[in-house]
Amino acid sequence: MRVVSICPSNTEIVDYLGKIDLLVGVDDFSDWPESVLQLPQLGPDLSIDMDKVAALEPDIVLASLSVPGMEKNIEALDERKLPYIILDPNSLEEIAADIKKVAVALDCETLGERKAVEFIAEVERFKKTASLQKAKPTVYWEWWPKPIFTPGSLNWLTEISELAGAENIFANEGVASVQTDWDDVRERDPDHICMVWVGVKEEKMNPELIKKRPGWDAMQAIQQANIHVLEESLFCRPSPRLLEGLRKLVDTIY
Repeated sequence: MRVVSICPSNTEIVDYLGKIDLLVGVDDFSDWPESVLQLPQLGPDLSIDMDKVAALEPDIVLASLSVPGMEKNIEALDERKLPYIILDPNSLEEIAADIKKVAVALDCETLGERKAVEFIAEVERFKKTASLQKAKPTVYWEWWPKPIFTPGSLNWLTEISELAGAENIFANEGVASVQTDWDDVRERDPDHICMVWVGVKEEKMNPELIKKRPGWDAMQAIQQANIHVLEESLFCRPSPRLLEGLRKLVDTIY
């Protein structure tokens, strides 16, 4: 079977199923596992070269709508009559469903059912531990610095926060992504700031810039030196690797 993935989270689901050997091409941002770096790269996820995709003669393309602008990939797949499935999860439950969906497409349905159960079982273990915690530190997730984008209640990072025994300060916003400003964050005064700038490697994120924002030096997180630069690949991609990010978050805030 010849499989093409045009989004990093899709590639990671294939890896979770142990079927990485089926991949014949990936988008430029797919970097896990490292073995996929040897595959033909088909362009960034918002500018996939569909002629290259077609040339690979895939049996199935794993597409995504997880980022605004990906709709044009679907249109291009339709134009070329290439077979595809679309993944667009916002919650951990939906990621589990996508594990099963991909498994069906890759003709390993029983394996997919088992792996989805394993994924949810680990989520439940974290949920049980978090329920025993009395104090819940607050967390501000920064997806992008200017303008500020941060996850709202309809995003997996709010769930990840809760599973770590913490609370996303924007959990009261009933959307997946919130555009706000520095004053709003300052007034919510989180205990922890987690920098996970989408598409930016950790070494290129400078926490010193955060400290210089007007009035932020008085915030609890900065007073307590709780600014954390985290791998966006473990927190910004809707894949099973979010659980690795969750373990890292627990270690970081406690």
